[in-house]
Amino acid sequence: MFDGGKIIAGIIVFVGLMTFPFWYNVGQAAYKTPELQLPPKDVATQCVESAEWMRAEHMQLLDNWRDWVVRDGNRVYTSKQSGAHFEMSLQKSCMKCHTSKEQFCDKCHTAAAVAPYCWDCHIAPKEEK
Repeated sequence: MFDGGKIIAGIIVFVGLMTFPFWYNVGQAAYKTPELQLPPKDVATQCVESAEWMRAEHMQLLDNWRDWVVRDGNRVYTSKQSGAHFEMSLQKSCMKCHTSKEQFCDKCHTAAAVAPYCWDCHIAPKEEK
């Protein structure tokens, strides 16, 4: 009368589908944070924010910078950490210290399987061979 067999089969299929990502990754290697090539201390004296903050929030910061520069014409960023002023420019500020896109940007983005669209508009720095 209530089709109990179909309901139980549906529940089993539902639970199987919902837990599939966990079962699929059993036995896979754990994520390792990639070793990044940091800029020399004499070149990079100060980042716009702390390293921890930048690791967690750089994508939002760069989106905000894009909007503030393109839509508002504001080109100066004031650091929340130090109060210092920086030009909001990927190439003139960020890539001035982080000169190797392959060794800095790409390592993390590849490990995280993220394809940022920064370089669709910006020119990637030339890599030294």
